[in-house]
Amino acid sequence: MKKVVEVAVGVIKRGGLYFMTQRADHVHQGGKWEFPGGKVEKKELPEEALKRELKEEVNLDVVGSSSLITINHDYGDKLVSLVVFLVEGFKSEPKALEGQKEGWFTFDELLTLDLPAANKGILDALSKLG
Repeated sequence: MKKVVEVAVGVIKRGGLYFMTQRADHVHQGGKWEFPGGKVEKKELPEEALKRELKEEVNLDVVGSSSLITINHDYGDKLVSLVVFLVEGFKSEPKALEGQKEGWFTFDELLTLDLPAANKGILDALSKLG
């Protein structure tokens, strides 16, 4: 039985724009654009992981977030459970700290990006927010 990797994901939104980073080529789903986040550690709540990961990855201090959706996806080689938060309250300007590409995108632009398959559900959830 495959292990499920729980991941806290932050949909960073300012006005009508969303902040995305591009995965390094050498990692799982390399080269694809994603909403930043990372693995939830043992004895850590997803909300805690979100704050820690966004600080580590994009130097963001989260001051306000809300639950958006949880997505379970089987990539064949890996099972992931994405615990997704809408992050509209933050201090500092997000900046990719791991050498990856970054950018702010409109919702329509998100639809044109090459995203990991599990992220398609995030777009569906965002489309329902209006």
